[in-house]
Amino acid sequence: MVATVQVSGLRVAYDRAGAGPPVVFLHGAADDARLWRPQLDALADAFTVVAWDEPGAGRSSDVPECFGLADYARCLAAVVESLRLGPAHIAGLSWGGTVALEFYRRHAHLVRTLILVDTYAGWKGSLPAGEVRARVEGARRMLSAPRGEFAPALPGLFAGEPPADCLPLLEAMAACVRPETLRTQLRLMAGTDQRDLLPTVSVPTLLLWGEQDVRSPLTVARQFQEAIPAAELVVIPGAGHVSNLERPEEFNRAVRGFCQAHS
Repeated sequence: MVATVQVSGLRVAYDRAGAGPPVVFLHGAADDARLWRPQLDALADAFTVVAWDEPGAGRSSDVPECFGLADYARCLAAVVESLRLGPAHIAGLSWGGTVALEFYRRHAHLVRTLILVDTYAGWKGSLPAGEVRARVEGARRMLSAPRGEFAPALPGLFAGEPPADCLPLLEAMAACVRPETLRTQLRLMAGTDQRDLLPTVSVPTLLLWGEQDVRSPLTVARQFQEAIPAAELVVIPGAGHVSNLERPEEFNRAVRGFCQAHS
């Protein structure tokens, strides 16, 4: 079921399924709510499962050029409050995990638990400076392609070839990516360092990582595990950066067990 909220003139859309404690999924860069279809289908028997189209993606409004992490967090707060189900389990993959952390910084009363999936405390906070510069340059080349030739492609999303049944979904999401949104995300990810926040996290936290993730490798997961008090790390064998698509059964089992334990 598609729902929307209005936040400072922006339309924010989200999918909602099921009933029970709310679990809110935040997608990565160049994705939208459709990334979480395997989770909406599998978890709606026990939870109110929500997947948003963040501002600038999917069915939501474009974002102003000056949009910041605080603005994403403010829009997410409006979605969570619209559910009227109390604090939510907040799950974010990659860029979505960075948004989840900023949401916790600014709206901790709306967070029951954090589920951080193959993510970063910002690129600046998790990756070597040389790697950040390389990613920024690669993204700029991609974004400078002439209109009609722009093709968002981030290397290393899967441990192997993308699952065949996911290819139509990946192509459909790629066709809807807005270059302006990617520019905003690039600016924010390259300059964000949330390491100061990690030791202050006081809600139960699950770190869910693909064993073969090369974009946010397990060394980053270990950094989170050391910094966040009592964080639990679950490694999914044979999965890369988009573990929820590559190994959905293992992913869903981990999320279900964690949320049930902390509902």
